[in-house]
Amino acid sequence: MKLNEIAPAPGSRSERTRVGRGIGSGLGKTAGRGHKGQHARSGGYHKVGFEGGQMPLQRRIPKRGFRNAGAPIVSEVTLSMLADAAVAGVVDKEALLLRRHVRSRADHVKVICTGALEAPLVIKGLKVSAGAKKAIEAAGGKVED
Repeated sequence: MKLNEIAPAPGSRSERTRVGRGIGSGLGKTAGRGHKGQHARSGGYHKVGFEGGQMPLQRRIPKRGFRNAGAPIVSEVTLSMLADAAVAGVVDKEALLLRRHVRSRADHVKVICTGALEAPLVIKGLKVSAGAKKAIEAAGGKVED
């Protein structure tokens, strides 16, 4: 086999359609552009979303809401996850990362009052909801900043 003998399989590649090559081709005269109008002309152009002067869809629908791209990413952790992630009775962000309860891109971690906690744990460097703080202290643990 030589480089000049390599060819695609027969029928796998169709030839490019040549427009404006006579009435018998089916795409003669107007070459598939129709009669007159902006798109029939060379250089006929309109911007994306233009609807011929009608109010475009992008401007017709109501605009609501805003998501701040610079807002900190806060991950929520339940009380039952804390017991699972505890290392020597201490829970911090690194311990939660090791157990994959929190993603590394999270800026803050907040403990919410869902689930049960029996073991006394020390929570370090995590935000804690008021209900979760009561539950942690009721189990004999404490919350440190």
